[in-house]
Amino acid sequence: MKITYLGHSAFSLEGRGRKVCFDPWVRGNPSAPSGVESLEGADLLMVSHSHDDHGLRDAIEASKRWGGKVVGIFELANYAEREGAMAVGANIGGPFRVEGVEIVLTEALHSSSLGSPVGFVVKLGDLTVYHAGDTGVFPGMAIIGELYKPDIALLPIGGHFTMGPREAAKALEILRPSRVVPMHYGTFPVLWGTPEDLEREVRERGLDVEVVKLEPGESAEV
Repeated sequence: MKITYLGHSAFSLEGRGRKVCFDPWVRGNPSAPSGVESLEGADLLMVSHSHDDHGLRDAIEASKRWGGKVVGIFELANYAEREGAMAVGANIGGPFRVEGVEIVLTEALHSSSLGSPVGFVVKLGDLTVYHAGDTGVFPGMAIIGELYKPDIALLPIGGHFTMGPREAAKALEILRPSRVVPMHYGTFPVLWGTPEDLEREVRERGLDVEVVKLEPGESAEV
């Protein structure tokens, strides 16, 4: 399975005949290497909340052009549907399936003008990925780690609006994935955290977690 970093908090996950895109902000994103064409072929367009830097408008555009489904909290999905996209809305709780992909919406400590902000646990084949969305560290991450045992965590580290490196390392201590891919850093000067900061925090905590550093446009086999 292949994961590609599209910049900021945007990723695509490809495998088992499916393409899943997370927070697909690609137009107007100074860290994105390509435009909305990078979302072509996406079966699912997962949007964690309504802030402009998380790709709701791009997800709607991609759905209208190529037919993928926008997935998110109920109110956000309803908005996407009113704008002409195909959408599946759910709420924080237990799993549901879209296009054969198992999904859980999780708590996220943030804000949003359309329903609650969320994270995503996605199970594709034997791989479980946790995309935290924009969030601070919170005790409920222990439940996510216990119930879903994510193999890979995609965590914000930039600070100011989300966790910084110290808080992200604490999240890893709670979640216990084998790998983490940092996100939501460096796009704007205010997002000061770096992957190197996270690596240092991980070492100081003695965590057995690989920090996978991807530049926008880079991919890794997972």
